[in-house]
Amino acid sequence: MSDRIKALIALGVFTFMSTLDGSIVNIALPTMSRELHVSTSQITWVVTIYLIVISAVVLIFGRLGDLIGKSRVARIGWGIFIIGSFLAGLNFGWGLGFLLLARVIQAIGGAMFMATGFGIISEIFPAESRARALSISAMFVSVGSIAGPALGGLILQVASWNYIFWINVPIGIVAWIFGSRALPTEKSHGKWSDVDVAGGTQMTAVIVLLFLALNFGQTLGWTNPIIIIAVILGIVLFVSFIMTEKRVEKPLLDLGIFKSKLFSLSIIMALLNFTVGMFSSILLPFYLQDYRAYGPGIAGLIMMAYPVAMLIFSPIAGSVADKMDKEIVTFVGISGIVLSQVGYLMINPHSAPWLVIMILFVQGMSMGIFQSPNNALIMSTVERKYLGIAGSVNSLARNVAFVLGTSLATLILFTAMSSQLGYKVTTYLADKPDIFLHGFHVAFYFSAFLVLITWFLGLFRLMGRKKKV
Repeated sequence: MSDRIKALIALGVFTFMSTLDGSIVNIALPTMSRELHVSTSQITWVVTIYLIVISAVVLIFGRLGDLIGKSRVARIGWGIFIIGSFLAGLNFGWGLGFLLLARVIQAIGGAMFMATGFGIISEIFPAESRARALSISAMFVSVGSIAGPALGGLILQVASWNYIFWINVPIGIVAWIFGSRALPTEKSHGKWSDVDVAGGTQMTAVIVLLFLALNFGQTLGWTNPIIIIAVILGIVLFVSFIMTEKRVEKPLLDLGIFKSKLFSLSIIMALLNFTVGMFSSILLPFYLQDYRAYGPGIAGLIMMAYPVAMLIFSPIAGSVADKMDKEIVTFVGISGIVLSQVGYLMINPHSAPWLVIMILFVQGMSMGIFQSPNNALIMSTVERKYLGIAGSVNSLARNVAFVLGTSLATLILFTAMSSQLGYKVTTYLADKPDIFLHGFHVAFYFSAFLVLITWFLGLFRLMGRKKKV
């Protein structure tokens, strides 16, 4: 087995674990809430803080990878993630605070290999096979999404919730030993002290402030002074960050990479498509379990259609994209996502389970077709020395989309329901199912609008290429 394949597998395993960790934790939250004696709103911070920390520091580690070597940063990240996983599983009466600290450590490690993974793959695989390699990385994400609920449920049946974190330790150690030597040896282009601390601090503050505003906006109200101040301060700091990056000699984020129309459009399209993807992930469980009264097991099996389709079609799309025009392949994928959003608008009180499965499968298939060649396009637009920061921007866009999609889906759902009833609604109303279905459709009208923007951007990108030919 060649070193590049070993490195790809090791990177994939850690990607799998980070994805698995999110889906396993979600299913364990009720158990953890009871055993740690905390409320539902408090225990959700186990998920929220992980996502916020990754998003806040991923650009810093992407830039650090370009300076001291992406492989070096990835190896350190693997080790930190394993340590964080071990600590998260400890439960000696230290409570939620210690668990959240362990999740922060996990997130820092996760951010280090998320920030560098795209860059390493793009570096070790030639252009003619890069999309296929990136598609295999996307496969590990899908497998993590599929395995999480089932594996988490199995662990909770036979052991305590601690093992949902401890499972990462032996797997991580084996992957670290297997893949560490296979990672490429890189020349350093700088040192730790070259990292733009001012820019990194400002960007971290921007992410934290805006994510917290999104997280608390629905509970405190969007007109709450605290929320307004957080948003304004986040915007001010973002402007300051841009000015800082233009001024410093070695910026955290070289804004020159955004001069490439292909890079900028591809990042925006990824952001919008991942945001749209969260609408079905958040809203369909309400429809299946509350509106249609399916059990969690049946609902989970139906929801698996999305990641299963991604698992099947990501490698196929990657292989096709290596031989065909990547922009055409991504456009086909976007068109499929448009069709899936139309499908969600057709769901009614009596829709057969197979119809919901088919719509989810079409969306998962289309995301698989879009994602791999779009990643390859993003990584093909930057110089070799900027592969780390380009990959981290791509990862940041995905994480921001997860938060944005979750917030928008629930905001639009409950705003539409509140508008129909004339008073504020923040939960599913069992005695007014028609009101829920109205909000459900309004939310998917908005997701369809977002993906239509992506479709036109894809057409613009495609037509722009045609004019150059």
